[in-house]
Amino acid sequence: MRIPNKPVLLIEDDQVDMMRVARALKEIGVENPVVHRENGEDALNYLQDENSGRPCIILLDLNMPVMNGIEFLRAVKKDERLRRIPVVILTTSDNHEDKLSSFNSGAAGYIEKPAGYRQFVEVMRSIDAYWTISQMP
Repeated sequence: MRIPNKPVLLIEDDQVDMMRVARALKEIGVENPVVHRENGEDALNYLQDENSGRPCIILLDLNMPVMNGIEFLRAVKKDERLRRIPVVILTTSDNHEDKLSSFNSGAAGYIEKPAGYRQFVEVMRSIDAYWTISQMP
C-alpha cells in the first residue's frame, strides 16, 4: 500500500471497525492517509470527485446502509477510470454467496474480520505486504 501520498479508501459504517483499521495501519507503519466513508454512495461520490486523491487500495465492508458493498463494487468496476483500483472486501460475513458475489463483481480479495485485535493487525499486515509488492498497471 505504500505508494507515497496515495490514500487508502476505507468504506465502513461501523466506527469501532473504522478505528481498528486506522490503528492497525498505523501500528504496522503504513503512512498512507486513510480516507473514510460510511457507505458506498458516499465513497462513489468521493471517487468521482476530480479533486479527491485516487486511492491505492479500497478496503470495503459489505453490510452498509444506503449502498452496500456489492452495489459499490459493481459500480466501481463498471467505471473505466476506477476499475483498476484494487478492492479488498473486509467483512464479518462468512456467507458463501457474499464471497461469490464479491469475486464475480471484481473484488481483488475477500477477508473475514477476525474478532481479536492482534489477529486483525496481522490481517492488515498481510494486506499491506501483498499490495506493497504487487505490481500495478
